[in-house]
Amino acid sequence: MTQSIEIGRLLRAGTTGFIAGCRVNQLNAPAFGALVRAPLSEGYQVYGLIHDIHIDDDGLVRQLVTADNVSEEVMKDNRERRIVPVEMSVLTVGYEQDGKIYHLLPPRPPLSLDVIYLCDDKDLVKFTSAGRFGYFRHILQNEDIPIGEVLAAHVQQVSKAYGKNAERWKEEAMQELITLLRDDYPTLISVLGSLSEIAHG
Repeated sequence: MTQSIEIGRLLRAGTTGFIAGCRVNQLNAPAFGALVRAPLSEGYQVYGLIHDIHIDDDGLVRQLVTADNVSEEVMKDNRERRIVPVEMSVLTVGYEQDGKIYHLLPPRPPLSLDVIYLCDDKDLVKFTSAGRFGYFRHILQNEDIPIGEVLAAHVQQVSKAYGKNAERWKEEAMQELITLLRDDYPTLISVLGSLSEIAHG
């Protein structure tokens, strides 16, 4: 069994999404479009997709940007010891209760400082194979995220997790997206355009 990768802790949350913070040296694990989970209590955890990663500045960074000849040591020290965390915005796409996965909004969000974990291949297959792509609607209904880009990154990561069964999963996912977006031609074209990038990449 693979060891769970802790990628940060919760800063703030709501029912539809949450913000997690991590140190710069933890940033090699989370990626745009990645599925993450926040275990809350015995048998209950919330799942979400990272749709934005941003790094805010602080007073020292503002000074260093305008300084001449900043040494490599100062740069490294600032990146490794900076107080302002890297923030990840996460869209809630479902939850697990007593071993059963639901592609619905969770009964309650994670709490401040709860640990956020990166989903491994087993988690990805378990979550995405539950139901009929019900979690897609959370992505498609959110106008504040780059829908096509998030879906493309997500499909690419899930495909790796499925291994030899990836083509079948991708085909079913595409059919579901076409069905869901049949009345929204502009979004459909945008999503298909993003997905074609990974198909030919």
